[in-house]
Amino acid sequence: MESMIRDINLAPKGQLKLDWVQAHMPLLNLIRKDFERDLPFKGKRIAICLHLEAKTGYLGKVIQAGGADVCMVASNPLSTQDDVVAALVKSGIHVFAWYNASDEEYRAHLNQALDFHPDLIIDDGGDLVATLHAERPGQLKEILGGCEETTTGILRLRSMEKEGTLSFPMVAVNDAYCKYLFDNRYGTGQSVWNGINRTTNLVVAGKTVVVAGYGWCGKGVAMRAKGLGARVIVTEIDPIKAIEAIMDGFSVMTMEEAAPLGDFFITVTGNLNVIRKEHLAVIKDQAILSNAGHFDVEICKKDLSDAAVSRRKVRDNIEEYVLSDGRKVYLLAEGRLVNLAAGDGHPAEIMDMTFALQALSLKFINENYTHLSNKVYEVPEEIDKKVAEMKLETLGVKIDRLTQEQKEYLACWKE
Repeated sequence: MESMIRDINLAPKGQLKLDWVQAHMPLLNLIRKDFERDLPFKGKRIAICLHLEAKTGYLGKVIQAGGADVCMVASNPLSTQDDVVAALVKSGIHVFAWYNASDEEYRAHLNQALDFHPDLIIDDGGDLVATLHAERPGQLKEILGGCEETTTGILRLRSMEKEGTLSFPMVAVNDAYCKYLFDNRYGTGQSVWNGINRTTNLVVAGKTVVVAGYGWCGKGVAMRAKGLGARVIVTEIDPIKAIEAIMDGFSVMTMEEAAPLGDFFITVTGNLNVIRKEHLAVIKDQAILSNAGHFDVEICKKDLSDAAVSRRKVRDNIEEYVLSDGRKVYLLAEGRLVNLAAGDGHPAEIMDMTFALQALSLKFINENYTHLSNKVYEVPEEIDKKVAEMKLETLGVKIDRLTQEQKEYLACWKE
């Protein structure tokens, strides 16, 4: 099956990126050794839909080392790195993706990946699963199961499960402790600000940052903003998370109250139109808008375009909108994931844990699909703990173990 990529001649540069992340992903290296020995995916076709950069590329190579025939496709058109894609094709992985694909090209690439007729899938945002169910129902019986990477994708999967339309088992990798406590919080927190800082080249200290959403990703973004010296405002719809934000030292208010105050805005809710017409009517002059949610729907681009009397590109990944009263608003990376569309994504050491979960969860699905129902499953506890133990081992850290006396004490209700 022929790949669809931009330029195979970029492969040497992409291979350097793959070599760099491999050197900083010790968990995947350990898993790769096991996979090379045991070949858990021998004879299987596996489609992987993720942000196509070096870390995800190395995951694809680890799955390939387990005996699989692998194809990869982008989960976001602006996060694809064409040099990494070329290197993956050189290594024998089928890829259908290029940077800045149009909506039509993006959809075509998804369908080309499904033309591969995979047995198992790894999805990010639910695009492969949704395309299968909506456009290719005759192919559903071929899918043994898969794994989902993101909060957004799991919301879609649980909606399908509730409707009774989900046609194969899926593991919610995002909900594992070793995913959201580290990837969502520390990974998103660092990579979002890497993307914003390298794109704008502006100081954060002394400015006001508005973070929309205080889930684990929002917590990480707010924590890093505070560390950079910003005043932080959080907007929320959940009263419990709002109290959390207050007790973490942040101001909490509505987006309408925050709009005139913020210098930087980061949406990370998984919902649409979080920043919209009424907020743009009062937003601060020269406000910088960015999104860290999966889809480019959190900042209403239609409302922004309607409110603007002119727009122009002022830097790579920065578009300036001039409003009717002369205020200027800057949108980063077309409102797509700023950490990937305008950066390199999460640090390699963080994604090492997440992709270890992906690899082991996919192995779990492959070994157990015959007695799993068509529903969303949590990552098995033993896999979550194994990844944590492997991480500690690579850090050279030892922890205490319960004595037999302590185990008996915890198991007994009597004094």
